[in-house]
Amino acid sequence: MTDFAAVKAALKTQAVETPSWAYGNSGTRFKVFAQQGVPRTVREKLDDAAQVHAVTGIAPTVALHIPWDDVSDGSGGWAALAKYASERGLKLGTINSNTFQDDDYRLGSVCHPDAAVRRKALGHLFACVDIMDATGSKDLKLWFADGTNYPGQDDIRARQDRLAEALAAVYERLGADQRMLLEYKFFEPAFYTTDVPDWGTAYAHCLKLGDKAQVVVDTGHHAPGTNIEFIVATLLREGKLGGFDFNSRFYADDDLMVGAADPFQLFRIMYEVIRGGGFTPDVAFMLDQCHNIEAKIPAIVRSVMNVQEATAKALLVDRSALAVAQREGDVLEAHAVVMDAYNTDVRPLLCEVREELGVDPDPVGAYRRSGWGSRIVAERVGGQQAGWGA
Repeated sequence: MTDFAAVKAALKTQAVETPSWAYGNSGTRFKVFAQQGVPRTVREKLDDAAQVHAVTGIAPTVALHIPWDDVSDGSGGWAALAKYASERGLKLGTINSNTFQDDDYRLGSVCHPDAAVRRKALGHLFACVDIMDATGSKDLKLWFADGTNYPGQDDIRARQDRLAEALAAVYERLGADQRMLLEYKFFEPAFYTTDVPDWGTAYAHCLKLGDKAQVVVDTGHHAPGTNIEFIVATLLREGKLGGFDFNSRFYADDDLMVGAADPFQLFRIMYEVIRGGGFTPDVAFMLDQCHNIEAKIPAIVRSVMNVQEATAKALLVDRSALAVAQREGDVLEAHAVVMDAYNTDVRPLLCEVREELGVDPDPVGAYRRSGWGSRIVAERVGGQQAGWGA
C-alpha cells in the first residue's frame, strides 16, 4: 500500500532551479521573437523568478549566465545582487559560463589551437568562480561548443589534452564546498567532432579530476532514441551525477518545456533518480529552456509543475511489488507496476502538497490572477531587453 504521507513529505523537499535566461528574449539561432514585459536587467529577471517561486513553492534558486547577467551597471555588484535575491525569497544558484559567443571562439575556446584564445577562455572560467565566491553559489556549469567541422581540421587527441588541462586548472581554483558540473552535447555547433559529445567523455574527465567534478545531464542533448534513464542510473551508481538541465526535444535540442515532448521519459528518468538515491540536494534539478513563442513566466511555471508531476508519479511506483516481479522474472507484472504509477492522476495529490506548502493549488491560475503579467508590460517600457539576438 502506498504511503501517501511519505510521498507528500518527499515532494515538499523538492527544489527546481529556474534559469535567468529563460525570462529574457530567447529562441533559436534563426530568430528570437521579442515579447512585451521582458526583463531589461538581471534584477528584473529575479523579480520574475520570485513570481514563479511564489506560485509553485519549489523554485527557490535562479541560475545565472555570465556575461548575460552582467552587474557592471553600478547596481552594487554580485554581493548586492545576492542580497536583492534574498529579499525576494530567492538564492542565486548555478553559475553558467559562456565560451561560445565571442568571435575568438570560432575554432573553440579551451580546446582552441591558439594558446592565447585558451588563456582568454580560462580567464573567463576563473572569473565565473570569482562570482561564485561573491554570491555564495556552489556550482559552476561548463558547456563547451568546442569541436570541429571537417576531418583533419584539428588533432582530436590534442583537443582532449587541452580540455583536460583547462578543466584541471578550473578544478584547482574551486573552493572546498564548490563543484564543477560538466555538460555534454553530441553535436552542434560543431558537426564533425564535438569535444564533449557524450556522458562517457564527460564522465572520464570528471573521474580523473576528483569528487568536485560531476556530470550534468541535459535531457535535450541526446540522439533520438537514447535511453537517458540508463545514463542517469549509471552516473548515480558511480556517484558522478551532479545535476540536470531539464527541457524537451522532438528532433535535436529544441529546448522546449520539460515534459512537453515525452512526459513518460521524464517519469522514467525521475524514477531512476529516486531509485538511485539522487533525490537529494546533491543533484541539482535545473531548467534550461528557450521560450521562443510562448509567454516566459507561465511557461516556466508549467515546466516546474511538469517536473513535480513526474516526480510524484515516480514516487508512487510500488518498489516492493516491482522487486518481487523482477525476481520472479514476471515481465508483464513488472511493467504493469511501472505503468500503474505513471497512469495515476497525481494532480489532486499535488494540490494537497501545494496547499500544505502555503501556495495556491493552481499555480498557473494564481499567476494569471496576480496581475504580474499586465504590470510588467505596462512598467517595462524603454531600455534594452535581456536576451540574445538572432
